[in-house]
Amino acid sequence: MNFVTPSGFRDVLTDEAVLREQAAQAVQANMAAKGYLPVETPTLEVMDVLQAGGRLPGTPFKLFDARGDLLAMRPDVTLQIARMCATRLAGQPGPFRFRYMQRVFREAEGQTRAEPRETTQMGVELIGQAGAAADAEVVGLLAESLKLAGVADFKIALASVSVLRALLASCGAAPQWRQAVLDAYHTSNFVTLDELTSGEGAQGVPPVFAQAIGKLARIRGGRAAIAEVRELVAPLGCETGLDGLEQAFDLLEAAGLADSIQVDFSVMSSFDYYTGIVFEAYAPGLGSPLGSGGRYDNTIGAYGESRPAAGFAFFLERAMAAAAAADERSASGTGQRPLRIAVPKGSLNADSIACLAACGLDVTGLDNPGRQLIIRNPGVEYIIVRPSDAPAFVELGAADCGICGEDSLLEAQPEVVELADLKFGSCRFVVAEPAGAAEQTVEHYRRLGSIRIATKYPNITRAHYAKTGTQVEIVKLHGNIELAPLTGLAERIVDITATGTTLRENNLVIVEDVLSSTARFFANGTSLRTDARIVELADAMRAGAAAGKWEATVIAGGVQSPEPAAE
Repeated sequence: MNFVTPSGFRDVLTDEAVLREQAAQAVQANMAAKGYLPVETPTLEVMDVLQAGGRLPGTPFKLFDARGDLLAMRPDVTLQIARMCATRLAGQPGPFRFRYMQRVFREAEGQTRAEPRETTQMGVELIGQAGAAADAEVVGLLAESLKLAGVADFKIALASVSVLRALLASCGAAPQWRQAVLDAYHTSNFVTLDELTSGEGAQGVPPVFAQAIGKLARIRGGRAAIAEVRELVAPLGCETGLDGLEQAFDLLEAAGLADSIQVDFSVMSSFDYYTGIVFEAYAPGLGSPLGSGGRYDNTIGAYGESRPAAGFAFFLERAMAAAAAADERSASGTGQRPLRIAVPKGSLNADSIACLAACGLDVTGLDNPGRQLIIRNPGVEYIIVRPSDAPAFVELGAADCGICGEDSLLEAQPEVVELADLKFGSCRFVVAEPAGAAEQTVEHYRRLGSIRIATKYPNITRAHYAKTGTQVEIVKLHGNIELAPLTGLAERIVDITATGTTLRENNLVIVEDVLSSTARFFANGTSLRTDARIVELADAMRAGAAAGKWEATVIAGGVQSPEPAAE
């Protein structure tokens, strides 16, 4: 027998445990000094009770007890405190200031997830008090907690979901369009947001509203960013939440946190949960946020007596990892590391290099790397990867940003920020079957209730057939997909095609289009919000794509970027 812990769970030995204990005690002592009292919640909750709160962070571990109740291991503490407050403290005047330090349990999500499934969550909830002062108190306490946990270099990004809610409520759009916009913000897919807020994608929404909704996601900076948002939305009567955000920002600035906070409307998410200010904390070099929080005035009311509330939670392990990484950089004498970009091999490579060159980056050696996997140039490092691996490198922080096809992002489903459609590398995903087999396939489905689909892209395939309501069995292959229907392994395939030549040569015909894909520029969320170089590069890429600046010319195995467009 191999005596190991389950994946995502580990032992903590004494050296680390002592450091964690010291950090936790310092954080808890400061919270206590600010009037926050400790509470504890059960490890298990009834699943339906958790879901009543409207937002379930992460994917909880689930089990049935002897009574047949579906239970969930605690994935987050806030919803439990909301339930406790509404049921156990109903009628008591408040306000309540609670603090906690508890283990939370979340299943790993997506193909690239390699994070712990048990972590230590520390946080506070300020219940029964509304307004900018309460918001600033909570954000300020998060900043103090991170410093006490050893994180000296961090940024807290602030925004207010009220502005976007007001724009969507006033724009006259159909419910489906409004939901698509919320989904784009929630998943940080700003390429989709651009498509929804321009041209035919706006579906008749007045251009002034569509443009404001699209521009909002890219407004970031100091106090001036709030003024920029106000200038954008005031003519539309959608300033809701800006006064409170501005007041909270001023209070935080007065508390000496000007260097640690920034306004960034790209962090808006969880719109069924947050009602006002939202914020996330990031540390340079750490692939995931340190913690997050916001105002959730409607959540407690889902369990009973309604009260305004705001709070935050951060993960102690991530804070300590950020502190350790900063110590290593300090000891080695290295400052800001070069911008690290994941560059795809294969058919996207030449255009990707031309794109990077047109944006002003030094691409020396990138067109002919030999056996080198990392090309180091002044201020930038390129890691050369398969397109399908680029999302993993960026999501987990091994690269700051990268380029790959939209198909690779759809298949991997990573937690990254999609920033630009680069307009090259166009291809189609199609469903194909042997010529003349249509009736046989229909009869097969009628008799058995499902058909087999062979593909290298199970997630894309599954999503496509979920939309059509067709039951399928997916056979994942890694190459020569066309063989599957020719040998009886599957009735149909889902694959990429550019010209259809390979399909025709194997007597296969296209029966459905699944989606079209082009190259995308995307970034790690932490890197985007702590490194201004990525924002500048994304802006250059969007402008370059619109101007058609990188139609690469392949010359004798190398790549020459096109001449700059005339001004």
